[in-house]
Amino acid sequence: MMKKGIIWKLFLLLIVICGIFYVLANYPSKFSASVGTNNLKASSNSILSNILLKKVRVLIVPGHEPDNGGTNYGDIYERNLTPIIGQDLQQYLDTNSHYQTFITRSTSTWNATFANYFQNDWNQIISWEQAAKVAFIASSTPAQNLSQEISNDAAADDAMRLYGITKWADENNIDLMIHIHLNNYPDAMAKQIAGKYSGLVMYMPADDLANSAISKPIAEAVFNRLSLYNPISNLKVESQGLESDDSLIAMGAYNTSKPASMLIEYDYIYEPQIVNPQVRPIALKDFAYQTYLGLQDYYDGNTNVTATSSYNPSANVYDWQNQVTSTDSNPDDIYAMQTALIMDGDYPPIGKTKNDCPHSGTFGSCTRLAIEAFQQKNNIFNETVFGQKTFSMLKDIYDGKNN
Repeated sequence: MMKKGIIWKLFLLLIVICGIFYVLANYPSKFSASVGTNNLKASSNSILSNILLKKVRVLIVPGHEPDNGGTNYGDIYERNLTPIIGQDLQQYLDTNSHYQTFITRSTSTWNATFANYFQNDWNQIISWEQAAKVAFIASSTPAQNLSQEISNDAAADDAMRLYGITKWADENNIDLMIHIHLNNYPDAMAKQIAGKYSGLVMYMPADDLANSAISKPIAEAVFNRLSLYNPISNLKVESQGLESDDSLIAMGAYNTSKPASMLIEYDYIYEPQIVNPQVRPIALKDFAYQTYLGLQDYYDGNTNVTATSSYNPSANVYDWQNQVTSTDSNPDDIYAMQTALIMDGDYPPIGKTKNDCPHSGTFGSCTRLAIEAFQQKNNIFNETVFGQKTFSMLKDIYDGKNN
């Protein structure tokens, strides 16, 4: 009898332990929200990643429709560039067994899963959105922002497809949605001119949305990583860099989203690194890589995040081999040189901001001043800014040899 009693107690204990692991594996977002602190969230995510190996299900949503919508600068269209960033991000995530990824579209068409979902479930999407809207407004206070249901005057069908993507995410146990965009502002878009604003802005759900608590720490981690390498938007209404919103469909307007969500506008579309067709593929890939590292910072509980920690552009963005020998050198190599200077804390130079000195692949006064400061700091004398010793030291930083 004694042995049977012990066996029975051990059996019950095993059931309890299995139950705890099941909750952690299947409801990590709720568990993280309930424990409250970032340290415990990092701890729970470490458990999920390293013990249970429960995959984080990420839905990547390149902004706008395959054939319409979004901003443009001349013949450069946002809707054609966002899938490139999205596909690069998906490739980075897919190299890590802790993630399972989905993407809504390519540059030319919706992926079959979503095309079929829109076709077969259209009426249910409309009914679901209308019911969510009624319920949310009924429970809202007058102070809540309910005025902007559709960003950038998106057509009704376009907006409903966005709601459909959210509904699909809710039904398919997605943990995180990442909406990918590039920025512009009306005057520059109307006149097709390069504007005076630059930099990135990110959006996360406002406090009155149900997915706010699970979204905020992830968005903060990604923003902290991106802002190491890129300027924050200098448009006044975006100057916080990480903004809260409850009206954007992508954020889960009307409490439609169960998963965490973020929307990233990486740059203004007229910035030189986007306009230059040679630099553009590297710049877009760099955005995707930095975003991946931000997710890794959160899910692995990394707290010591610097411009060099985990960042290996040589292997993941561009393999820099060629010395920059003049202002007319390969823009890819100039972009890599600027990357190394950013990693070392020399770019932008003292007295300049990241908005003043874009990461552009163009060798101008910002790059020259940064290299001169780098040379002085490292006691490099008797050579020009294009010297061999300067190149070798910067390349070692870029390759991670000095980290």
